[in-house]
Amino acid sequence: MELNANAFPQAATIALQDVQLQTALARGTGNAYQARLRAMSEVTDADALRRQARAAKLRALQNLPELLERFEVNIAQRGATVLWAEDADACNRLVIDIARRHSVERVVKSKSMATEEIGLNHALESAGLSVVETDLGEYIVQLDGDTPSHIVMPIVHKTREQVRDLFAEKLGMTPSDDPEVLTAFARQKLREAFLSAEMGITGANFLIAETGTVVIVTNEGNGRMCSSLPPVHVVIAGIEKVIESVADFATLVQLLTRSATGQRLSSYVHLMSGPAAPDDPDGPSHVYVILLDNGRSRIRETDYAEALACIRCGACLNACPVYQNVGGHAYGWVYSGPIGAVITPLLNGVKNAAPLPYASSLCGACQAACPVMINIPDLLLRLRADLVEAGESSPALSAGIAAWARAMSSPRLYELGGAAARLATRALTAANGQVQRIPVPLLGNWTTNRDFPPFAAKSFRQLWRERQRGS
Repeated sequence: MELNANAFPQAATIALQDVQLQTALARGTGNAYQARLRAMSEVTDADALRRQARAAKLRALQNLPELLERFEVNIAQRGATVLWAEDADACNRLVIDIARRHSVERVVKSKSMATEEIGLNHALESAGLSVVETDLGEYIVQLDGDTPSHIVMPIVHKTREQVRDLFAEKLGMTPSDDPEVLTAFARQKLREAFLSAEMGITGANFLIAETGTVVIVTNEGNGRMCSSLPPVHVVIAGIEKVIESVADFATLVQLLTRSATGQRLSSYVHLMSGPAAPDDPDGPSHVYVILLDNGRSRIRETDYAEALACIRCGACLNACPVYQNVGGHAYGWVYSGPIGAVITPLLNGVKNAAPLPYASSLCGACQAACPVMINIPDLLLRLRADLVEAGESSPALSAGIAAWARAMSSPRLYELGGAAARLATRALTAANGQVQRIPVPLLGNWTTNRDFPPFAAKSFRQLWRERQRGS
């Protein structure tokens, strides 16, 4: 997917004017947010569970090289082949090589953010392979020539009516607004793809080092169809997906499903440890696991390592007031919302995603929703500091901050500034006692949709001096 993160301000402005998008976002994020709250309220001590999950992920990141090697040894003992990819191009080449080795022509894919990140579909199609996304949302996105806008709900930006019209246009379906009818029609189409494919590709929610196990968590069963029906199964997983033990998995999966979809447990949780064997003949003949770095090792060595603890539940997106209003496409890359505003600059360079660290009110809703308590507001502030140090902040903003810093360090200038602000806001105060518009370029946008409270008639310093004189 092409990187357009620097166009966030323009894309967000367009998104705010899109009535259909606003309708879809209100339905999708609102329902998901409430579902998570209900599911988490069932947990006896949700914060204790979150702390336990956080500890598991941070421990795994600390011991990442050792755990990856342990995972490789354990799954290889069961007949799987583990390959390592330094970047997106290397990963795509490995998948194409596997396809050619096994004379693959048709590929089915389960939902995977890692494959979106590396542009795998485009690479496979350029190599002459047929690729079908089998997650219903991803299938709809692929039909429409679109891209996902949410980590968990790829078509949160589309209304049911839009899907109806798309199926009628692309698949010749008799129009219907019934979600069950739409789903059944798509299921029939996808069943044909499952049965004819020579290769299935999935991501991984977790890689358990203790047992050499790949875990995928889905609600549609398509992940299992992709991993068991085709004779070749390829897993593509970021190296940060490795965890230490089955016990850690038991903790994390509870929070993943509750945070992502508001379920105690998803409909399908598959644990896979290799190809079919003589004593267990079900499954593919060949299993390949590609461990993708693509910048993750570099991030692990920085102060931003905590971002790699993300379990891709999408809870921070649903809770974020910015995402709720502009959707995922405005962020200009695969990862959107608060965590995307952190990960995109880290993976692609902060200069290539300069607006994203500012695409947040820093209200803290993202951290409150995160199942592993990632301090996203703090990471965004650090990225803003990096942008300033790199000279990427606007001259007007830099001059304004410098003037503010000078005023705040001088008692005399501070007092004069307060007096000027009181006079100015008094002159702009409307009948309701609020400043309705500040006619200053840097501050005017703030009052486009908000009232601004006027400064007090007397400052604290004045009141204190009057009190001292009175005593």
